[in-house]
Amino acid sequence: MTFGKSDRPGALAGVTRRGAMTGALVAGVSACASPAPRLTPYTAAPSRATDIFRHGVASGDPDATSVVLWTRVTPIDASAGPIDARWEMSPDDSFSDIVASGSARAHSARDWTVKAVAEGLQPGQIYFYRFIAFGGASPVGRTKTLPRGPVDAARFAIVSCSNYPFGYFNVYDQIGRRDDLDAVLHLGDYIYEYGPTGYGADVGERLDRAHAPSREIVGLADYRERHAQYKSDPSAQAMHAAAPMISIWDDHETTNNSWKDGAENHQPATEGNWAARRRAALQAYYEWMPVRDPRPGRPAEALFNSYDYGDLLTLVSLETRLMARAQQFEYSDIVPTLKTEADVDNFRDNLLWDGARDMMGQAQLDYMSNAFSRAADAKRPWRLVANQVIMANVIAPDLSEYVTEEDIVSLEKQWDQARSFVEFSKLGLPANLDAWDGYPAARERFYDIAKETGAEGMIVVTGDTHTWWANDLAARDGRPMGVELGVSSVTSPSPYRPEFLGGKGSEYALLTNRDNPSVRYLSGASHGHIDLEVRPDGADARFMAVDTIEDSRYNAFQQAAFKIERRRGVASFDAAKGVSFQEQWLF
Repeated sequence: MTFGKSDRPGALAGVTRRGAMTGALVAGVSACASPAPRLTPYTAAPSRATDIFRHGVASGDPDATSVVLWTRVTPIDASAGPIDARWEMSPDDSFSDIVASGSARAHSARDWTVKAVAEGLQPGQIYFYRFIAFGGASPVGRTKTLPRGPVDAARFAIVSCSNYPFGYFNVYDQIGRRDDLDAVLHLGDYIYEYGPTGYGADVGERLDRAHAPSREIVGLADYRERHAQYKSDPSAQAMHAAAPMISIWDDHETTNNSWKDGAENHQPATEGNWAARRRAALQAYYEWMPVRDPRPGRPAEALFNSYDYGDLLTLVSLETRLMARAQQFEYSDIVPTLKTEADVDNFRDNLLWDGARDMMGQAQLDYMSNAFSRAADAKRPWRLVANQVIMANVIAPDLSEYVTEEDIVSLEKQWDQARSFVEFSKLGLPANLDAWDGYPAARERFYDIAKETGAEGMIVVTGDTHTWWANDLAARDGRPMGVELGVSSVTSPSPYRPEFLGGKGSEYALLTNRDNPSVRYLSGASHGHIDLEVRPDGADARFMAVDTIEDSRYNAFQQAAFKIERRRGVASFDAAKGVSFQEQWLF
């Protein structure tokens, strides 16, 4: 049985979401079980890399007539001069008909990476490509240009948060097996910056997946080596070879909780100048990722773009970390200042809503306005927004009656803000101050552009939280703005995973769902990617999961699925499948 928004059982006479769920939440995780999934067994494929092309191939940042091709040539002699690598493209993987080719130069100044923009291609076409150097050929990659004119459907695999030590990239392997994708959307945290005692290090030691170099990365050589390690993973190589990537960064491509003038995980006294670290991180990113280099006059931080899929949709990719973001509020700083109800009201209504708390900056807002306006002029029915952090309104549920002192002490070993967050959760304030909830005036400016440009059918896809989400989006005046799909991680652990909070993670997810009308579905129970298909008449989002990341042998299954339709021009959830009774009740 499925329910549309207007059919939520909580809307029945005398029944509220809070009251209906109290018994189930107290009963524990066993009451929350979802239907048994259908499992498909796999073993992660071995690497197809060669000695010359040890990091595989990749493509990305497509438009209708061109696409970026990427590889790295491993030099026989690191002190040698530049190396010319030939690239070839063909409509078939036998390369019997070479339709485009060229030469690109690898040299030490770009860490021997090769990036070519193949131009003069046909719209909406699949191409195969390869590189040749030192008489040897690279693995073959598959890519696709953007379509023009009528489009029946577009299909995307959406991923985020791939922390190497936390486990095998089985989610990438799952994507790499597919040949039906228009693009992979990577929503950030492609690499992580931590050292040998940092986030995930204990798991990495156990799985023999420790980070390289064995230190927190700060300088250019460090960031290059970390990117090289991630690109050496066979499953990452398989994903990149399967489809073009449209990527945005979040914070860990530089360091945790970054903003325009610093980061939570950057200490100037011991790690030097923030601008220098950011510059090194971005240089390595542009060298190692299949993205176009910044256009002349555009700063490296301006990694935002738009992509038109014929008459079907416009995809915009946001940058909300390094260009304009104001510094985040920290729970440990805020909680001591909230002594009275008036203090809480002032924080919620004035400090949070301070218009100077920016996320995107005016240049990016103007760009988005132009992209949305062109989409409206072309009468495309859908807008797809690639976004870093949760956009929906999510208030923290009061955890004080659910967690013990023992739970808090245990959690503090992983997160130094744990005690402050539990105190914060009593106040009816946003759960995540690093998300758009911490910058509501900036979010409203984005919504204003969507309203002004008639941004119909807006689907926001979001990473960062390592958690599955299906959310309704609404402006401050209550006007529906669309829906949000949050993707779980490739490997990083969710704060809503069942074992979190002393085994209360699933209850935490249900509490958050119960207390937030904007949250339709929330689960931290697995890792995976979103399989999103958009058609003129609707969209299907399948949350595709793996059952383990601690072994290269894994089972794939569907965690949940959602149908999306346009109601009076607004993207809206229609139905849910594969979720538990309690989750259906809250949906």
